Amino acid sequence: MFDFTGRTVLVTGGTGGIGKATATGLAAMGARVAITGRDRGRAEAAARAIRADDGPPVDVFVGDMSAQAEVRRLAAEVLAALPGLDVLVNNVGGYWNTRHVTADGLERMFALNHLAPFLLTHLLIDRLADNAPARVVTVSSDAQRLGRIDFDDLQGERSYSGARAYNQSKLANLLFTYELARGLRGTGVTANALHPGVVNTSLGAGDPGQIQRLLVPFLRPLMTSPARGAATSVHLASARELEQATGHYFANSRAKKSSKPSHDRAAAARLWKVSADLVAVTTGAVTTSAPRLIPPTS
Repeated sequence: MFDFTGRTVLVTGGTGGIGKATATGLAAMGARVAITGRDRGRAEAAARAIRADDGPPVDVFVGDMSAQAEVRRLAAEVLAALPGLDVLVNNVGGYWNTRHVTADGLERMFALNHLAPFLLTHLLIDRLADNAPARVVTVSSDAQRLGRIDFDDLQGERSYSGARAYNQSKLANLLFTYELARGLRGTGVTANALHPGVVNTSLGAGDPGQIQRLLVPFLRPLMTSPARGAATSVHLASARELEQATGHYFANSRAKKSSKPSHDRAAAARLWKVSADLVAVTTGAVTTSAPRLIPPTS
């Protein structure tokens, strides 16, 4: 096992499932681990479970990352509490069969699965660069192969499908990762994304579709465990041989070719600009403390 002592890692959505398993794996390597979660009680219980024997306490940051104001507050708390940051694991995500709207007036799946990691990464990028070599790891999904970025209806206002919105958000994760990797070249910070597998988690349990309600109970025995699903995240965060690898998509800890739309640089640049505009707006007003965004290279 790689000795990660002295390294600091932030795992978003670390209170359960793949995120908790990722944090546990990295803590076992000796890393100082921090997690985010929406509920303080659950997050603190997870932190106690994650902490390795004789390892440092696990830092906890609480916030609903579908809300941009909370992402900004959480990032400020991270910067104040963690003098160094070596790895950011953008793990947080969700699925809702029906359309939900966030405090910012945005479709929740797009806001949480794409805009939250987009904004948080930019708010923390200087700290990562100061600690280079450093890494940004984003959990996508092979659902990206079914995704399409509908620039005319990104928020699903005209027509909404939970599956379509999820697939779009996972494709957005890849477009963001590849564009980020291009923008970070020469900084010592790498950016990669991954497919964790079909993992037995509670994703979508709060608002499942009819097919999910009927099929998932029968499929659960065939799904992989959170620990196995987290293995690729842990690998991307820690493997020595990946210190300079950037702009790649992984599954089963191996580089894998992603869909053709994920390599559309014009779409990546357009999505970057749209995303930058969206995260600079909170409840309809331009903020006075918008992050310094890394410019797209396309």
